[in-house]
Order: sequence, then structure tokens, then C-alpha cells
Amino acid sequence: MEWRVFAQQMASMARDLLAQQSVDATLEHITDSATRLVAGCDAAGILLLHGKRVETLAPTSDLVVKSDQLQERLAEGPCFDAARSGTAERVFRITDFTDEQPRWPAYAEQARGLGVGSMMGFLLYTEDEELGALDLYSSRPGSFTEDSETAGWLLASHAAVAFSSARSHAQLEQAVATRHVIGEAMGILMGSHHLTEKDAFDVLRRFSQEKNIKLREVARRVCEQGRLA
Repeated sequence: MEWRVFAQQMASMARDLLAQQSVDATLEHITDSATRLVAGCDAAGILLLHGKRVETLAPTSDLVVKSDQLQERLAEGPCFDAARSGTAERVFRITDFTDEQPRWPAYAEQARGLGVGSMMGFLLYTEDEELGALDLYSSRPGSFTEDSETAGWLLASHAAVAFSSARSHAQLEQAVATRHVIGEAMGILMGSHHLTEKDAFDVLRRFSQEKNIKLREVARRVCEQGRLA
């Protein structure tokens, strides 16, 4: 691998990641970059683990989805372990699925049937949080070398920062939007029922609790219909 060229490509990718306009666009850029920048990588995806339930984000092929579904069903696999909170290991590499893999025997056997020859999993993490795992696949045994692992680890490090930043930005935008719609709904109730600001908010809050509907949804309905419904 020509590391100087790779470093330039990685720097360009990092700038592009931070320029994406949404979380989905950021994730898609991450997995697309993996297939372009990591030697031997045919497919990539991001696995999130919710307890034992797996969520697949930005897969570049059906193979990624099928592999994640298999790991969820078996509750084992390299990317399943990489995404698991509290795991001591942050990188997993299986160089050859034609060899016996005693660590994940059930997954390894069935993954061969999916066409997986070799794979790597990288924990996506920052100092503040763990975000899931970046999964890289090759249809050929022996495709992923130590250089591939280093390249994947560098990409995953940039990806984790970009993912965390994009998600924080999206959460901030949602919070601002929620605050705006609640304020608008309060204004409608204050005008139609001659309520104070505090009383209008209490009306929204009580309705939300009694009906088990999110406060933002209650406010949205008031804005659309002019009343609680």
C-alpha cells in the first residue's frame, strides 16, 4: 500500500464526512469510502446493537444485511462482538472463512454459505460514547492483511468522530424544532383559552401524559388543528 496516497485519500474523506448534510448521508459516505479505500473490501455496513437486536445502517450490499441478520439470530459473530458495549476488543479480523473458526463456529459455517471469504469488524467509538461497529467484507479468503486492518482502523476512527458529530447536530436540530412547535402550540392555547404561558404548557403536558403521546406530537396536532385532539 502506498501510505502517502492513502493518507491523502483519508484526509479528503474526513473533510467530506464533516460536510455531509444528514446522519444517513454521513453513514453512507463512511461505508462507500470503506469499499474504495480499504484494499480487498467488497462490501461494508454499520451494525448497531440494541440489547440483542441488530440494526443495519448504510449497507453497500445485501450481503451485509444477511450477515447482520445471521449474527442477530445466532447472537454471535465478529461484528456482533465488536459492537457489544464494554467489550475489551475493538478490532476483529477473520482472514479466511474456509478455515475452522472456533470462536464463532455457528456463524463462520453459515457465513461461508453467504459468500463471505474474510471480514473485519471495528468498534466505532469516541471518548464519550460507543456507536456500533463498522463491518468490512470480502468474498475472497485472505483478502484482509495487517495493512488492511490498519487502513480500516484509521477509517473507523474518522468515521466515529463524523458519526457522533452528525448525530449530535441532528439531535440539536430536532430539539430546536421541538421547542419551536411547542411554543407555537402554547401560543394557540393561550390565545383561544386566555391562558398564561405556564398554564398552556401544563395543558399540553397533562394531555401528553394522560394519552401517552409525546409532547412534540401533541403540540404538532394543536398547531395543525387549532385545538387538543
